Amino acid sequence: MIRHLADKAALRREMLARRAALADAEVIRASLAVAARVRELRRWRDAVEILAYWPTKNEIDTRPLVAESWGRGVRVLLPRCRRGEAGVADLACVTREADLAPGAFSLLEPGPACALASDAAPDLVLVPGLAFDREGRRLGFGGGYYDRILARPALAGALVVGLAHGFQLQPELPADPWDRPVDVLCTDEETLWFK
Repeated sequence: MIRHLADKAALRREMLARRAALADAEVIRASLAVAARVRELRRWRDAVEILAYWPTKNEIDTRPLVAESWGRGVRVLLPRCRRGEAGVADLACVTREADLAPGAFSLLEPGPACALASDAAPDLVLVPGLAFDREGRRLGFGGGYYDRILARPALAGALVVGLAHGFQLQPELPADPWDRPVDVLCTDEETLWFK
């Protein structure tokens, strides 16, 4: 178990350093390519409700996809970390960028005016990660936020789509029993289906 945790920690450091070293132009190029792949997904085109993330630190930029969803009348949910409860996030409905406010870890998340979506049942979930593998396994920051979100019964029918730069695709990742793999991975180089 100690080796498993050490492997994850080392890979997190490596992926964070590689992502931090990306030039702005490369992040934009990769994000546009990934967004084009997401738009090819039938579930994206048919979605009535999506769960997305607001990008930080050279993650694949979801903002154009979120803005497009708002324009199509799709209900957009974003996670909001629950104060005082590590690893727990609520889902809130966001209707415009101005609704976001700095939250946990200084990340932009739904502000106080955004209603919690207790009835959330997204058709599609866009998830970030530090690394993914060819089995759909995902390595996050280690806080367990997305593991808990994806384990909710209301998300059982959602298509979970990982978004990543090509270098974040690894041959194999260490996994824990509670990890839910993504159903699809969209990188700037390819789309991989696991479900």
